[in-house]
Amino acid sequence: MSAGNKNIVLLDGGMGQELRKRSSRPVSPLWSAQVMLDEPHLVTAAHRDFIEAGAQVIKLNNYVATPIRLARDGDPAMFEPLHAAALSAAHQARVQSGRQVRIAGCLPPLVASYHPDSVPDDATCQRDYRRLVERQADGVDFFLCETMSLIREACAATSAAVESQRPVWVAFSVDDSDGSRLRSGESLAVAAREVVALGAERIVVNCSVPEAVTTAMHELAELSVPFGGYANGFTSVAPLQPGGTVDKLASRTDLDPAAYAEHALRWVELGATVVGGCCEVGPAHIAALAQRLTDKGYRLVSS
Repeated sequence: MSAGNKNIVLLDGGMGQELRKRSSRPVSPLWSAQVMLDEPHLVTAAHRDFIEAGAQVIKLNNYVATPIRLARDGDPAMFEPLHAAALSAAHQARVQSGRQVRIAGCLPPLVASYHPDSVPDDATCQRDYRRLVERQADGVDFFLCETMSLIREACAATSAAVESQRPVWVAFSVDDSDGSRLRSGESLAVAAREVVALGAERIVVNCSVPEAVTTAMHELAELSVPFGGYANGFTSVAPLQPGGTVDKLASRTDLDPAAYAEHALRWVELGATVVGGCCEVGPAHIAALAQRLTDKGYRLVSS
């Protein structure tokens, strides 16, 4: 397929780190969620800037608003107001932009990113993912099970999302030194096949270094479903422990917008039809990527 007749879904970038740059408030474990209550205009503006940059899909800003995280780091009663604020910010941004972008509901790790050993038992996963799906379903166009690092975790999130009868995409986080495996050590290809069997329509790799995402694209190209990737810009995620704050992580200095776009274009050349950005990838990166894709004749679409 030539670039001239290939559609690419361009996602937004990383909301949490973007909000860190825009807010003067101190970072906390519930960082991106707390901003929605304290400074909701920043969330709407960030969504809008990603749309203006060319994103055709924006992700709901509810990543840390899971029942377990709220009980550990905040107040369980925040669940409803945080989700209401996240949905409001995304919809406001879409209306203000005047563009027909799609809103992706987010089903994140329930306890912590990058730590497969922290995933709760199956019954807890099923209960909490169903609760997240129920709260988001009426306000999103599809669900994105995001930063999944363990097959069992991904299957629980996928099953809950499929029950909503919304389309479901699953994004796995892979080992930064071996993009063919999840952070649990499990095979990415096996993980992908399991969630596809449950009803996932697209498989994506996210929140891993760009080089690992490139390796993952080779693995996913063997599957019969659309795939893609969106990387982070951290040097390493090892310092981040459950309940910790992202200020412990260092950013790479070799991933400016032009450099990031080069990585993402490589993924497209390998067959990816979904690209975007994760942590440390801002509107300028998405704008550069959008420009490079359109210059090469790709069509940017929302689905």
